[in-house]
Amino acid sequence: MNLSVEISMYPLQDGYKPKIEEFLAHINERANGVEIRTSNMSTRLFGEFDAVNALLNDAMKVSMEKYGKIVFVAKFLQGDARDLKSYD
Repeated sequence: MNLSVEISMYPLQDGYKPKIEEFLAHINERANGVEIRTSNMSTRLFGEFDAVNALLNDAMKVSMEKYGKIVFVAKFLQGDARDLKSYD
């Protein structure tokens, strides 16, 4: 089953930009079949359900262990949102 996820990260500390950049680098380095599209306000991931969730779980855990309290806001959609008209 395919999954589409839109996620935003909000570190609850000063100097948030490098923390977000590190999170993005982490998921991009380990994408392994997951397509990642990053914009100014969020990042979208597309791929097989287990692969997308494993990638996000790992990246969120690493970020929280390293930086403490971080808010992640995510929307999950079963299927491939790239097929939806006007999604970009």
